[in-house]
Formats: sequence, C-alpha cells, structure tokens
Amino acid sequence: MARPYSNDLRERAARLMAEGMPCREVAELLQVAPSSVVKWAQRQRCTGSAAAKPMGGVRRAVLAGERDWVLSRIKQAPDLTLAALRGELIERGTTVSLWAVWKLLQTERITFKKKSAAD
Repeated sequence: MARPYSNDLRERAARLMAEGMPCREVAELLQVAPSSVVKWAQRQRCTGSAAAKPMGGVRRAVLAGERDWVLSRIKQAPDLTLAALRGELIERGTTVSLWAVWKLLQTERITFKKKSAAD
C-alpha cells in the first residue's frame, strides 16, 4: 500500500481551499488529484486537521465469540469441511467467510490433511 501524502501538503491544500481557491487550481498548483484536495479540505473542516488516518493495525478475529462452539463442534465431527462449518455458523446467526473459519482453525493449530486416493 502506498504511503499517505505529507501533512504539510495536506494542510496547504486545505488552507488554499478555505481561502476560496477552486479545488482544481489547488490540485494543479500542488500536482495532486482534485479528489484528494476535496477530501483533505473536508477532513480539515470536520476534524480540524487534514492529517491522514492511521494505516495498518491488527484486525480483530471475527469468530472470537464463537471460538468455543467451533472447537467443540470440530471435536464432535472432526471431518467437517470448512464450507459445512461456515454453513452451521450462518445458521447460528454469524455470517463469516471461509477465510475467517480457516483462520480460526489455523490459529488453534487444527489442520486437515488430505488423504491419497489409494488409501
């Protein structure tokens, strides 16, 4: 992901817009997109700063509340597929992706090994 523009540039663009300069002129002067200038000016008006929001961070586990249920369900039926487990979670009212189910199982070190066709 690209880095955000500097706060100095953002503040200058927002100040020029506040002084009445049209956004396209500000964008051309600072060599940025007009949409960026508009967003920075809006952020300046709403929050008092045109600074970028923080990037990155830790994503919370979507299934943290269902962890105990999922683990007990896997103990009951260890051959459940991810799709079947996801379907049961949806029936319980938790809409999740296959990736979220897989990520929970990976975090718990629960793996499913493929068996060869000859077995």
